Amino acid sequence: MKLAEVAPELYQAWFAAEGAIRRGPLDPVVRELVKIRASQINGCVYCIDLHTTDARLAGETEKRIFQLDAWRESALYTDAERAALAYAEAVTKLGEHGVSDAVWADVEKHFDEGARAGLVGVTAMINLWNRIGVPLRMQPDAG
Repeated sequence: MKLAEVAPELYQAWFAAEGAIRRGPLDPVVRELVKIRASQINGCVYCIDLHTTDARLAGETEKRIFQLDAWRESALYTDAERAALAYAEAVTKLGEHGVSDAVWADVEKHFDEGARAGLVGVTAMINLWNRIGVPLRMQPDAG
């Protein structure tokens, strides 16, 4: 199903929200790392493909993208990126207690209020896109 064709008004609203997130103060590399990590957890191959490309365009290195699934063990990520990734994982998995006070305190330590809002927005938005891409079995272009 081509959701953009079947429900264009809804799809346009989601793209408008995505545009607002992109224009926000959250660092583009952090934004793309969050999108990739959530998409890895959710198993959205379309979004993984899209956002690894976008991350490279934003200046991210292949090595950091390759190590993203093991970011806790990697020495390649900053404390701020670690805080964002921990938050993204907590939101994406939404276990019994959601985002812990410790995870949120680390986000507050590394991001100003505007960037925190961007982090909340981008994490919510990529989870929405993943929940569209996975059940619709969206695939990236083969090329």
